[in-house]
Amino acid sequence: MTLMLESAGTTRPRRSPRPHGSGRGAPAAWLVVALACAGQFLVVLDVSVVNVALPSMRTDLDLSPSGLQWVVNAYAIAFAGFMLLGGRAGDLYGRKRMFLAGLALFTVASLAGGLAQDGWQLLLARAVQGLGAAVLAPSTLTIVTSAVPEGAARARAIATWTAVGAGGGAAGGLVGGVLVDVLSWRWVLLINVPVGAVVLGGALRGLRESRAGDGRRLDLPGALLVTAGLATLAYGISQTESEGWTASATLVPLAAGLALIGLFLAVEARTAAPLMPLGLFRLRAVSAANAAMFLSGSAMFAMWFFLTLYAQNALGYTPLEAGLALVPSSLAVVLGSKLAPRLMRTAGARTVAALGTLVAATGFGWQSTMRIDDPYVTGIMLPGVLMMLGAGLASTPLAALATSGAAPGEAGLVSGLVNTSRTMGGSLGLAVLSTIAAARTAGRGTPEALTEGYALAFRTGTGVLLAGVVLMLVWLPRPVGGGAGNDGAGAAGGAAKKLSAPGQRS
Repeated sequence: MTLMLESAGTTRPRRSPRPHGSGRGAPAAWLVVALACAGQFLVVLDVSVVNVALPSMRTDLDLSPSGLQWVVNAYAIAFAGFMLLGGRAGDLYGRKRMFLAGLALFTVASLAGGLAQDGWQLLLARAVQGLGAAVLAPSTLTIVTSAVPEGAARARAIATWTAVGAGGGAAGGLVGGVLVDVLSWRWVLLINVPVGAVVLGGALRGLRESRAGDGRRLDLPGALLVTAGLATLAYGISQTESEGWTASATLVPLAAGLALIGLFLAVEARTAAPLMPLGLFRLRAVSAANAAMFLSGSAMFAMWFFLTLYAQNALGYTPLEAGLALVPSSLAVVLGSKLAPRLMRTAGARTVAALGTLVAATGFGWQSTMRIDDPYVTGIMLPGVLMMLGAGLASTPLAALATSGAAPGEAGLVSGLVNTSRTMGGSLGLAVLSTIAAARTAGRGTPEALTEGYALAFRTGTGVLLAGVVLMLVWLPRPVGGGAGNDGAGAAGGAAKKLSAPGQRS
């Protein structure tokens, strides 16, 4: 990003167009990336920070086991369902504006959740938090990619964004444990209020507006259909725990959810300004990377949920001890995210993504051998490090491939699609794995029974990740022009140029 510099009456010529904003006094790229990463950190932190607080929430608000699942999924489903809308809104109305609006809504909902007196109030606040996060999150990645030119510098910036986001998910256990032990479960939500206010103040002064608006309207019907479809599917899956797979209470919402998703795709194929232009999926890098994100997210999202419950319900850890137990995993995911760009330059994005997922699958397989008398090092730390190191290695190349070749007017949409795929997979994966774990326990609440259920969830996650490795090796683009580090970028870029405006896609 170049700036027009003026001193002593001398103006240095502009060397190249600046991708983020325009005009004098533009912020430094590092500041833009730092603010965007701060917003992403809050969004991802709130996916995981509540996990260690779930037992306390259940006691205080008299939540059922399925209610606990919805404390996580109310956020995740609203997040996934409205993220495409948030990405498109950023393209049309301004990335800075959507960043501020999403962060403000997220902060207010955090306050409401922290003050909730009934279970339904908490679930409603979590859903509104997810809506705010859906508006905020796509703008964070778009702001990063707009601030840094394409190439090695952008790969490093995306790696930083990925590492901060992954670190937010990993740090959630520690932050939540400290807050629950020292204060109360309410502070896992209330802590967002002062932090959100500080980031809002910094963004008001430190971000410049950018948009690619062309007069198109937002596809609100599409957003409502996909969100309703996801929520209904997740509800149907959760019903299997108590009703079984063949009961009408399960089959009806499952069928309704699939019908709503089908209707969403039909609407997107016919509307003049679709929320998710289906033509994007003609780009191999976009379709393959998002499918891989969906699969890996369906396993990785549930990892924190089960690992924190295992630590507290089976091993007898306090919330703080459970959070501290996950610190090595937190460091591992950041390390993996920072190593990925270096490996991508030599091995290529496709290879690094598959290697990272294979490492994560190894950790999942190890974790699936858990017992109630496991020592910390082999029962949590080492398998957790493998799971998160692999997740960090895989996330950066998948995000880079999924966003490669996006037209400027669709940067927010494609960024939202990346987050949507990961979170959509995560919310549905959590519902499925929770049901599988509950079926194994068969209503028994002993540490032995709970451990059996958690272990089965991790074995299932291992299979999902191995399927993801196969998908990546078969479907992700191979290196273009002999350059290992350019997997898919050239192909995606060429294909993107052939696509017309979203309103004219076939």
